[in-house]
Amino acid sequence: MNAASFDPHTPLTLLRDCPAVLIPEGTPITLEVGTSVYITQALGGSVTLNVNGNLARVGAADVDALGMAPAAEPAHRDSSSGEVDESLLWAQLETCYDPEIPINIVELGLIYRCEVVAEESGAKRVEIDMTLTAPGCGMGPILVDDIRAKISTVPNVGSVAVELTFDPPWNSEMMSEAARLQTGMY
Repeated sequence: MNAASFDPHTPLTLLRDCPAVLIPEGTPITLEVGTSVYITQALGGSVTLNVNGNLARVGAADVDALGMAPAAEPAHRDSSSGEVDESLLWAQLETCYDPEIPINIVELGLIYRCEVVAEESGAKRVEIDMTLTAPGCGMGPILVDDIRAKISTVPNVGSVAVELTFDPPWNSEMMSEAARLQTGMY
């Protein structure tokens, strides 16, 4: 099964024990083999599940526990120039999703800055400033790790620094027009 073919009304049974994270607390848990779950969202490689009325996020590396194949990695153009293609950075950021809202973090307006910085060694560091829809959301570290892992796959990126900030505080005006229409926040 792939992510596009799930039915949110049909339960799945876990094929093996599976690490997950409770949403929105960010608390790590283990879902046991045989547990019945419902997929509520499968975007950007990770999957959000309804488990006995609670939401949990399963990372891309563990979707096989649901009988799913991992999402295909985006293709990267050859970059023999040694430069970082900033359009690829933004394309990778668009594969990162809030686990509760089926909209990517770019469209949600969570990315305040994405900049390539040349280090003295010649390596390229990508610096990202981002926020969350709610300051107390425990999913912040999970999103930061997801961003760091995906940006690290872009050719010529030597390191990635992701900074969570709440200044200015996020509000729905920061969302793209398409995201506001999709959520009804226009």
